Amino acid sequence: MTAPFLSLAQIRNRLILTTRAILRDHQPGPDGRCPICRTTGCPVATAARNVLRTAEEVQQRSTATKPTAPDPDEPQHAG
Repeated sequence: MTAPFLSLAQIRNRLILTTRAILRDHQPGPDGRCPICRTTGCPVATAARNVLRTAEEVQQRSTATKPTAPDPDEPQHAG
């Protein structure tokens, strides 16, 4: 499928899967260097972590329920 036929949730899930694959490929070795970029502090891995964090924050924000104000016409229960 191509993007016009995917829901926003499907696009987000594909983005997360791709980001995780990038992080697996750019995982630092025992010497602390990225095996692909051959640098410490791999910029590709840093960008992937930022994308993953943002995608997860968006999901948390969209599923969080906002507190509602109490209905003045509804009787209050003492708890």
